[in-house]
Amino acid sequence: MLRRGLCLAIVALSLQVLMGIQGQQDARPSVVVAEIDGVIHPVTAEFVDDALARAVEINAEAIVIVLRTPGGLVDSTRTIVSRMIESQAPIVVFVGPSGARAASAGFILTLAADVAAMAPGTHIGAAHPVSGTGQQLDETSSKKAEEDIAAYVRSLAEARNRNVLLSEEAVTESRAFTDSEALGATPPLIDMVVENIETLLQELDGMKIHRFNGKEVTLKTANAQTVYVEMTWRQELLSTIAHPQIAYLLLTLGMLGLTVELWNPGAIVPGFAGAMALLLAFFAFQVLTVNTTGLLLILLGIGLLAGEIFAPSFGVLGITGTISLLAGSIMLTSDIPGVSVGLGFIIPVVLTLAGITLFLGRLAISAQRTPSTTGPEGLVGIEGQTLTAVSANSPGQVKLRGEIWNATCQDTIAPGSTVRVVAANNLSVQVIKV
Repeated sequence: MLRRGLCLAIVALSLQVLMGIQGQQDARPSVVVAEIDGVIHPVTAEFVDDALARAVEINAEAIVIVLRTPGGLVDSTRTIVSRMIESQAPIVVFVGPSGARAASAGFILTLAADVAAMAPGTHIGAAHPVSGTGQQLDETSSKKAEEDIAAYVRSLAEARNRNVLLSEEAVTESRAFTDSEALGATPPLIDMVVENIETLLQELDGMKIHRFNGKEVTLKTANAQTVYVEMTWRQELLSTIAHPQIAYLLLTLGMLGLTVELWNPGAIVPGFAGAMALLLAFFAFQVLTVNTTGLLLILLGIGLLAGEIFAPSFGVLGITGTISLLAGSIMLTSDIPGVSVGLGFIIPVVLTLAGITLFLGRLAISAQRTPSTTGPEGLVGIEGQTLTAVSANSPGQVKLRGEIWNATCQDTIAPGSTVRVVAANNLSVQVIKV
């Protein structure tokens, strides 16, 4: 009994120790970390929503957004900023690691954060608005867009006590700022320069910040546990598809697949793969926005290349189609920074697509022009021997490829003579003497 009681006491004590350790771990503050690496678009906004929801779920002390972006869509940027302002937990934007940038839309997200931090060797800025459709804006429309974004960044900078003048110049004059320039401005554009997230959390501990609604919050991030939030497989897939180069490649491959299916009806695989690629490309273009004229030029280019195949024009249609395809590709994606496809990618794809199309077309034409080798038509030009006398008025029999055919001839040919087939009609052939 004594031993049994001693064992129970030890077990109870162990449970109390474990519960105490667990309680200490639960008492540690939590910080949610979400990483945005790429173009800002609707999928990015959805990912930020997930990170905010996770922060509410675990009652996080703060949310750190590690930001690396060349820019993105204004509508998606405004959506993310609204979510950041309404967030229960303070938002910290960290532009990092070293060598990264937060340009255009990324600059606006940095301004909107409760705390803005940059890694050494990073830069922000260059937020001048451009057309989302790739079309050249007229002077009035360009001025309106510029003033709209300028007013937007001014309001964010004022609310966050950041440099309003430099924020506006990033829009109106496309100015960009290094980490030292952003921190050294008066007032500064950012709050600190740190090397990594660990150092960032140390610097944040005890910092008093003023939320957008005027509420003051003191951060407690010492010894905080970081909870990383990553994109779901669906978001990863959609984000990858929405990359401008991937979307453009899907478009060209989709058109190529459908063209091959038209050449060879019933092949199924090229048509199915082409249709899938086009559907994915059209989804991506809903995210990225495209120039309708550019899309029509690409369709025209594909049509002209197909025309060169079915109606050879000594290269006129092929060259014109290639030029149309190239021009449409350049115009297709918008001029938003980070949402355009460079010539270094477009030219190889266009030349490859044109080369494959013309090569396959030439093969198809060659196959069509090749004499038939089966059926009665395949007998034309081959030689055989007469088994009986053959004449115009008295058909005879000839042996061709081991088969016996009825034959006629303009002249009279004796049995055992070598003949050549010059025409075939159903089960009869016309021959001449060799």
